[in-house]
Formats: sequence, C-alpha cells, structure tokens
Amino acid sequence: MSETTESAAALGPRPSLRERNKARTRDAIRSAAMHLFEKQGYAATTVAQIADAADVSHTTFFRYFQSKEQVVLSDDLDEARSELKNAIEPGLDRFGLVRRLITDMFQVGQDDEWASNPARFRLIQTDPALITAQQADADRMLVELRGFIADYLGVEADDLRLRVFIAAAAGVLFHVVSNTGDGEIPTLDECLEALNLLEAGLPV
Repeated sequence: MSETTESAAALGPRPSLRERNKARTRDAIRSAAMHLFEKQGYAATTVAQIADAADVSHTTFFRYFQSKEQVVLSDDLDEARSELKNAIEPGLDRFGLVRRLITDMFQVGQDDEWASNPARFRLIQTDPALITAQQADADRMLVELRGFIADYLGVEADDLRLRVFIAAAAGVLFHVVSNTGDGEIPTLDECLEALNLLEAGLPV
C-alpha cells in the first residue's frame, strides 16, 4: 500500500456529497454570523440577518442551528468526543481519567478550525447572553461526563464523593478558562497544572 493510500485510509471514508454540502452550509452560516457579530455586535444581530448574509432561508437556518447562541456555541465534535471516551483504556484512577479526558478533548478541539477559532472563544467569554448559554451547555455536559466517569470507576452516578470530585475538578478548570486574559484560549499545560494543584490538596 502506498503512503498516500495509507494516509487516506487513516482519515477514514470520504464524506458523501450530501454531507459535504451540509458542512458547507453550516460553515457559511457560521462565517456570515461571525462577520455580522464583528461588524454590528452580537446582541444587535438577528437570525434573519444571518440567514440573509449566508444566502439561506430562515427555515434552513433552523435546520442547522436551534438558535443564534448555538451558531457560536455548537461544534461538530460530539462523535469524535464519544470515540475518544470509548477508546480510554481501563485502570486509570479518577485524576488519571480526568487528565486523559482533558488531554484528548483539548487536542480534538485544537485540531478543529471552528472549535479553536480565537474570535469565537473571545465572543463566548465576553458576551453576557453567550456566557449564560455556555454555562447551561457546560452543566449538561457535566451531567453526561458524570455518568461516564461513574461507569468507568464503578460507582453510582449520584455518589456524593463523585459529585463533589467532579464539581471541584470542573470548578478549577472553569476558573482557568475564564481567567486567561483578553479572551485567550488556555493552554493544555495550564489546565493540567490546575488539576495537579487540586490533586495535591490545593497548596498555597
């Protein structure tokens, strides 16, 4: 097998024409939205304006995104994140598992052009409506992760010790993300250092 063929095989099957067209439409809506947000502000921009700038109908917009907030907050990485979780080997302790989750999910986000878009991240960190919506999304994600971590560690999802552990880990990570300065995306090292401090008992 040639090197080119091996590379193609590693990337998996090529998306269908329908899938590629859907991806182009999503990208067009996101691009139009970000241009409008930069030009006139997030709050002043309407769904109708975004749809018009992306050259799609109002109905088509809502086929792709539930709301204006989700244009910014959503990405296309749910399947990739699920595969990463399923690929984690057994036997890690609770901190090892969280480190692995952070490392793998950080990498998959960093490799995605939209998820790692600095302008998108700054908008999420500075606009009040998006801060609120992002927190709601984060709360839902934590519920899902709690179930996964509980299954992995062999404990009940409502175990108090597990809930406190996840709340503490999430708290220090959200602190790092929210305090990078000027809306910058935190580095993986910063996130892992914060988790190390938690494991060490938060020494000062």
